[in-house]
Amino acid sequence: MSDSLLFVTSEINPAPAVLAEGKHQPDALASASGVYITASGTAMLETTEYHLMTSEDWIWLALENGMVQLKGPDTDITLKSGDCCMIPAWTDGVELQVTQEARVLWMMVGGTLAGAFLQRMGALPHRIIKQGSLPSQLNLARHIVQATVRVSVAQDASSAQLQQLLWAMLASHSGQPVAMDAVLSHEIAKVVDAMRKNQYKDSFSLAEMAALSRMPVETFRKRFVSEVGMPPQSYQLYCKMERAKTLLKEGYSVRQAGVEVGMNDPYHFSKTFKNIVGMSPSSYSKTATK
Repeated sequence: MSDSLLFVTSEINPAPAVLAEGKHQPDALASASGVYITASGTAMLETTEYHLMTSEDWIWLALENGMVQLKGPDTDITLKSGDCCMIPAWTDGVELQVTQEARVLWMMVGGTLAGAFLQRMGALPHRIIKQGSLPSQLNLARHIVQATVRVSVAQDASSAQLQQLLWAMLASHSGQPVAMDAVLSHEIAKVVDAMRKNQYKDSFSLAEMAALSRMPVETFRKRFVSEVGMPPQSYQLYCKMERAKTLLKEGYSVRQAGVEVGMNDPYHFSKTFKNIVGMSPSSYSKTATK
């Protein structure tokens, strides 16, 4: 028996405190696009063990707060606040061991191009992968849950709205100018675009970023945090590591990938990559190119 769209619940398996969840039947245009949201939700998890449904769709799951140990086939990873993971379709035997009361956001992504879409967001084709998520992505995921619940309960949201939110998730992950709730202001977008144009090779100082935006340093820093949800240099480092992941998937060596994102010291690059991604760049490269 299942009381949730994501969690297996029975007399043996506990039921999470589902705060909201809903299903979505894509319209003809969304279906034709090859990628669409089929369900989403949010839940509070107590300190116990939960089992996830085996889904024909990909699962994107993020931790808003708390800490969990995610276990699955050849997988044992720790998720902390702000982390997300992507679970390939038909992955069986996934468990969440909650070590600190947690709140999760999740969505299921279906369609013939779902795998390709999630891989552009950092997923691996046949293995669960963990990565950090941007505050704007968490906020977009909340909007996705709200929209899915509305269309599920009151038919008050359209596939078009969910498609826009889903593609905004990818845009945000790719370093495009997506704000917490709206399009970035012109001043902040100029800085984000400057990072993107040189493929994150340069490491802009806070003063250089402020000069690009034509704002005083402290004003710029506060505006950036307000619009993007994190400090400018943290955002820059996040984008560098996402670019490095793409390069490693394409066959670049660890040294080459580091140089391409402006980090010429392989030791410093490897240490930074592991701190943010959760595994060394050499391990990531071996896993991603299998």
